[in-house]
Amino acid sequence: MALYWIRGCLFSLILCQLLCCYSLGGASGSGSSPPPNTFTVSSFSYPQSKLRPYDLRYIRAFSMPSNESLKRIQGLQNAEQCYPMQRNITMKLTNEQISPGIWYFGLFNGLGPARTQSKMIVRRASYSFSANVSVEGCMASMTWGQYCNQTIDSLSCTQSETNSSTDYPLALKNQTQSVLSCKNSFETSCLGSEQIKVYYIDVLEMAEELTFMATDVRLNPAPSNHTGNFSGVNLMYFARHGSIASSAQHDYSSNISSTPLVIQSPMVGRWYVTILPSNFSKQSGQTQVSNATVCFSIKLQVLECPLGKAGPNCLWERHELQTIPRISVPFESYYLPLSGKVSSSSANFLLDPLLSNSSSGGLNDTWTYFVLEIPRGAAGGNIHVRVTSDAKIKFEIYTRFGGLPSLRSWDYYYANKTSSSDGSTFFISNNSTEEKIDFYILNAREGSWVVGIRQPNSTATGSKGDPTMSLSLERCPRKCSSHGDCKTAFDASGLTSYSFCSCDRNHGGFDCSIEIVSHQGHLLQSIFLIASNAAAILPAYWALRQKAFAEWVLFTSSGISSGLYHACDVGTWCALSFGVLQFMDFWLSFMAVVSTFVYLTTISEVHKRAIHTAVAILTALMALTKATRSSNIILVMAIGVMGLLIGWLIELSTKFRTFSFSAGVWLNMLDRWQVIRVWLRNLVKTLMRRFRWGFLIAGFIALIMAGVSWKLETSESYWIWHSLWHVTIYTSSFFFLCSKATVAADGDEERPPYALTRQDSFSRGH
Repeated sequence: MALYWIRGCLFSLILCQLLCCYSLGGASGSGSSPPPNTFTVSSFSYPQSKLRPYDLRYIRAFSMPSNESLKRIQGLQNAEQCYPMQRNITMKLTNEQISPGIWYFGLFNGLGPARTQSKMIVRRASYSFSANVSVEGCMASMTWGQYCNQTIDSLSCTQSETNSSTDYPLALKNQTQSVLSCKNSFETSCLGSEQIKVYYIDVLEMAEELTFMATDVRLNPAPSNHTGNFSGVNLMYFARHGSIASSAQHDYSSNISSTPLVIQSPMVGRWYVTILPSNFSKQSGQTQVSNATVCFSIKLQVLECPLGKAGPNCLWERHELQTIPRISVPFESYYLPLSGKVSSSSANFLLDPLLSNSSSGGLNDTWTYFVLEIPRGAAGGNIHVRVTSDAKIKFEIYTRFGGLPSLRSWDYYYANKTSSSDGSTFFISNNSTEEKIDFYILNAREGSWVVGIRQPNSTATGSKGDPTMSLSLERCPRKCSSHGDCKTAFDASGLTSYSFCSCDRNHGGFDCSIEIVSHQGHLLQSIFLIASNAAAILPAYWALRQKAFAEWVLFTSSGISSGLYHACDVGTWCALSFGVLQFMDFWLSFMAVVSTFVYLTTISEVHKRAIHTAVAILTALMALTKATRSSNIILVMAIGVMGLLIGWLIELSTKFRTFSFSAGVWLNMLDRWQVIRVWLRNLVKTLMRRFRWGFLIAGFIALIMAGVSWKLETSESYWIWHSLWHVTIYTSSFFFLCSKATVAADGDEERPPYALTRQDSFSRGH
């Protein structure tokens, strides 16, 4: 029993299992005890990690070919499926659901074509997760069941060579072949009604046929009266590759008490066979036989062709391919035949010398097979199959993992533009035509793959156009369609590399082939995002008019740097590196916002320089560390308000530092409150004279609109709302700058009374 426990704050993450068919077992708590008579084959703990927006992770698990518990089975789902994550999720997958080998579990923070699209802004949340993966097996190697108390029997086998059908009536004729003959250890086995018996057989090489036969089938005890209408026994036989077979879950089934079960082109690996007798009855008048058992003997044959041959009578060609790494591109390779019939200095080779003779065998079609190996750790690669010709291609291509493909058994195929595996998640056709067959098999499993070329004999009178073929293992399909970059990463164990496309602003999908933003849309977005920075002219003009040169430089530089940054961000033109432009845009924008607040004070230039220096250091750190963090807007506003309050405190401490209360005033409560009321009234009058309140209210309205625009930004609508953000935030700065009354007006209203008082005192002194 394989137990996969994943825990974390994963409310909108998606868990996917790739590369195999599978089902999700019943969930249980993490503290559930393991079944009895089991041991831990392997255990792996994935430390707590963070999955950023639109990011992905793979967890690698290895299931040994041991016989594991069959507890908590649910319906098998032969499809690729994804499940929304919960805070805690437990998956129990048993040997009736999964086959031994390497399994991968994918965690995706977001799905769909936009996942690989480069985004100007990301509002999606990040999540943390941890995982425990353990594989448990029965202590006794040949046991199975919920409590590991049921046995699996092996078959004793002998290898022999034959070129006739005298000893092996089911063997192929006219060709020397290898025959693996197997039988149960005891001469006969007996089972009661509804009892089951499980055997296994290992197919080590690619074979032509796997045949199961039952002989000497009889009831025990034998019926006393043989004159009755004996209806016989149904000896049901269920076979399955890689997992325990049952009446509900199996690959093949047959009543082998009457007909042998023949599996053409069986997959390499372990096959499990389950025998289930049924229909124990013998009608003899009114008498029914009960408490009987059925006895039988099992025979099995595995027929293999000589090296380089395949098919009926072993007349078809089978070519082993050698792997040649690409020097120019890491983690990629291509395949060439080992037969020596063709020579090639490139990744392409001629097909004609390698094709099977279409006149052999008198069959309706002819097959040619190419066997290639996907090495361990390369499961994140993609098989690229390409055939080109100067004339119309008249053959079909079928692929299969672990066995020879046929019209009955295949994983993916391409016959023509209207008949292929295009509906599969892991198959994509690459603009195939009548003269070209081009497709990818995505995330190919580790192990042996067979590519079969089928030539219908009615059209195989001779190939024209000298077709050439190329088989390769590539990292990113279609080279990301020239709309992105191919990135390489490793799974949690570090043993498997996988690649993915990082697309540009206008494209998405796993191969960047989906156009998310059209050319006209891209042009419109570029114009809006760049031209909207012209709104910086408003505050820059007013600052220059008021001779506030520091603010003029800030607003002018902020508008220019923002325009250059967005021009580079949308892919129009990059004046400097993207990182430099991003830093300049965010830093100058932060400085411009804070400077607007500081400008509203009337403190001296000495104090302003001190505040600007402190703010420059803080905002530079913010722009260097996670500049796009949404909380930065709130932090910048808070810093600006703090600068305004500090400026006002400095101003109040300067203007009213001579204002003090004598000891006598403090003794008179009435006089004290009267002085405070006068002070507050003068403060309010000062504030009312300090600002033009119409502009101040307009500035707050524009600031609220900027906040709404920022809140409504998403990856899809970023261009329109961020353009409005540019306009509203610069407009609010313009209104705030205009709201400040001139310092000269304040001086005319406040300083003359103090001057007259000093003159009166001086005249009385004379």
